[in-house]
Amino acid sequence: MTQVPRTPTATYRVQLEPGAGFAAAARAVPRLAALGVSHLHLSPLLEAVPGSRHGYDVTDHSRVRAELGGEPGLRHLAATARAHGLGLIADIVPNHMALPADTALNAPLWRLLRDGPGSPAAAWFDLDPDPAAGDGRMTLPVLAGPAADERHALRVEDGTLRYGDHHRFPLRPGTEDLPLDALLDAQHYRLAWWRTARTELTYRRFFTVSELIAVRVEDPAVFEATHATVLRLLAEGVLTGLRIDHPDGLADPEGYLRRLRRRAGPGVWVVAEKILGPGERLPAGWPVAGTTGYDALRQVDAVLTDPAGAEQLTAHYRAYTGAPPGLGGAWEPTERRAAHRVIEHELAAERARLLRTARRLCGPDHPTAALRTALTALLVALPVYRPYVPAGRPPSAADTALLATAAAAAAREVATPAERRALDALHDLALGRPARTAPATGRGTDPADFRVRFAQVSSALRAKAAEDCAGYRFTPLLSASEVGGDPARPALPPAAFHAHCARIQRDWPLTGTVYTTHDTKRSGDVRATLAALTEHPRGWADLLTEVTERAARAGVPAPDPHAAWGCWQTAFALAPSPDPDRLAAATLKAAREAALRTTWTEPDAEYEAALDRFVRGGPCGPPGYPVAALARELAPQIRANVLGAALLHLTMPGVPDVYRGSESVYRALVDPDNRRPAGPPRPLPDAAPDMRAGGPEGGLSAEKLWLTSVALRLRRARPEWFGAHATYTPLAAEGPTAEHALAFCRSERVITVAARLTRTLAAAGGWEGTVLPLPPGRWYDALAGDLAEASAPGEGAADGRAGYRGKTPLGRLLAARPVALLVRADGF
Repeated sequence: MTQVPRTPTATYRVQLEPGAGFAAAARAVPRLAALGVSHLHLSPLLEAVPGSRHGYDVTDHSRVRAELGGEPGLRHLAATARAHGLGLIADIVPNHMALPADTALNAPLWRLLRDGPGSPAAAWFDLDPDPAAGDGRMTLPVLAGPAADERHALRVEDGTLRYGDHHRFPLRPGTEDLPLDALLDAQHYRLAWWRTARTELTYRRFFTVSELIAVRVEDPAVFEATHATVLRLLAEGVLTGLRIDHPDGLADPEGYLRRLRRRAGPGVWVVAEKILGPGERLPAGWPVAGTTGYDALRQVDAVLTDPAGAEQLTAHYRAYTGAPPGLGGAWEPTERRAAHRVIEHELAAERARLLRTARRLCGPDHPTAALRTALTALLVALPVYRPYVPAGRPPSAADTALLATAAAAAAREVATPAERRALDALHDLALGRPARTAPATGRGTDPADFRVRFAQVSSALRAKAAEDCAGYRFTPLLSASEVGGDPARPALPPAAFHAHCARIQRDWPLTGTVYTTHDTKRSGDVRATLAALTEHPRGWADLLTEVTERAARAGVPAPDPHAAWGCWQTAFALAPSPDPDRLAAATLKAAREAALRTTWTEPDAEYEAALDRFVRGGPCGPPGYPVAALARELAPQIRANVLGAALLHLTMPGVPDVYRGSESVYRALVDPDNRRPAGPPRPLPDAAPDMRAGGPEGGLSAEKLWLTSVALRLRRARPEWFGAHATYTPLAAEGPTAEHALAFCRSERVITVAARLTRTLAAAGGWEGTVLPLPPGRWYDALAGDLAEASAPGEGAADGRAGYRGKTPLGRLLAARPVALLVRADGF
């Protein structure tokens, strides 16, 4: 039996769902072991809402999900994986549970609804005890319409309250025989129209998803109850590591992670799904290996994007769409306007609760209207998910600076002296200090409640406003509007990439890295394809003019130019033949998230029908044929980006995670498209495919699969070259086109070389006169041989094969493919 490494060399994300559970994952183990990963990264595996395809809607923390095969199935998977030298990483969800239609599925919630706020189960959930939020009862926004209109669908059956065919709720003991109206009034909860969640919600939820109720894992007893099964599976060796979903929603992320580390043990690899904003750093005190890796995704995307071309695309976008600055014409005003919309609509209930707390803590000298304006301005001004002001300790320098910057920006948004005074008071509270104008008593309100609540609302606001709403409004280059991205600065120079990698190797060498995930709006290969447009912005502008005219002549014009721009770009990424159903679904989701013409809660049926006709008759019909021609023209750039991104991801500092199916070319759009089955896996190649002249999609898939296999096997064979004690050294090319080569050396043993911006490279004369100085030694390209040589490099591996020394001409090194993975053939 092969030994399982304690720290992964690379992970492979497995999406578990009914019909594709532990048994299916076990069948894939031999291939994934041969691919070269060291661990399987499993999506959530505890009991969830029946039929759930993602598992983040947990209903029971005490059981492994039966629909996936239960604990016996998980143990069989672990044994199969262990026999092939693989471990299991589990994705766990500490922030929330499901509020399912049948509330009996969530036992603590059922007890709370039955027994009321005095129940011990009340400690589980983040509830709003303030009567100002309603009549003191827990509001459940589950009705399809106003309560009076839905009364006919309510009935008592088998000692429970039923609504329709699927919803079931407990009854307060002693109320079973009351008339229906009196029975409803007597419960500890109130059933309400789903639209009331905007303003009358009495529990914290996950972002704006009312079906996911927040859990108070800061309570030690709740922590133990929600983590006992996972911790037991870790202790028994069934699991070997953890991915922590959305720690930013927790009251005290660092405190939670410290408790988890104590209970899990020091040797367990743990990464946190922390989305870092531009320039933001992971808090140094977090006892984790690092993030799940969206910061790496940002670096890879940006270094393969042409800055001048991105600027030209943005100019074409503004001319084509006519979007004003705040409604898609420029990133910062669009983001700010989106944040105002979200906090005043979707998160109005969360703001109201925070405002009530602030009003009690600040005293009567602050008018409610002034506090509301100042609170909104301060929340909107935060440029990252949240601050992390600790309880009982001074805030960090980073949080102090963050809140000072936000307060200064918010000060420009408030107009009156009362609003400025309110802003000062709220700034104090967010820092964990008493408000300067606080009353002698806060009427029993804990000052920490505002600090904690402010950070939690901030994280929800950032996710919904920046990632979703604004990210779908400002769309010059769709690949830049990604989780963890910076749409205002879509391109970065190689020096910025190297600086990031050097810092990660120094501070977080075992952090996770990703390029495609279950949450990316577009898979890595889609984004790499889109980035190629920045190398030919004039071609894109000409294409858009042509296809717009063709769609109009065909009688299928787009209902608005903003939707057309994004849809045509997406069609280009899926060329040569985008699937109408997939493209229509993604385009509709983009329109609803942007909330410019239609929304999830107020859909415009006429507009959406016109959008569907356009997608199917335009990009997916004869008017869209020229898109495939542009994709063929840019095929060399797409190939270079796809292979370059894959190699950078797999060899840069950190532990790479390969999303299911993305070892080959994987073109997926936003959820749920990116959760669809990846299709039958391609057989692993034994030797490098001959792709000197590029080739069709199947050829590029073969190339990417080969590259992925070589890189992963090399990582597994030589973990010390890439691990905690490895080194990262940038390598600078010399010559007229040096900036088109991105190269670095790991531990003086392996070198990554990737060509970038290859269209402008060709226009500048190619690699003529440009060389890459190599460190001392003889080097060979692992991508040019067979898999056995690439997996176990040594002195004899390069025998009979051309080696590289000294200043190597890049034209020779990159003649066969736009990437190279050089391994030292001496000194082992």
